[in-house]
Amino acid sequence: MRTTLDLPEDLVAEAMKATEIKTKTKVIITALEQLIKKTKISEIKKYKGQVDLDIDLDELRGRKCQL
Repeated sequence: MRTTLDLPEDLVAEAMKATEIKTKTKVIITALEQLIKKTKISEIKKYKGQVDLDIDLDELRGRKCQL
């Protein structure tokens, strides 16, 4: 998809330098992918400690319980 954007040149240049990505298109794609990934991780973190999976890791790993 072709889109015209008005982006700060210094910001794009800094991103290209920091990531060593050679093209503006690739640096924008990478930035969008990372933003999506970060957002999804934040959404998943909301559930930390709220889901009870009732899983016996020793049984799952095939370990015998020694009492």
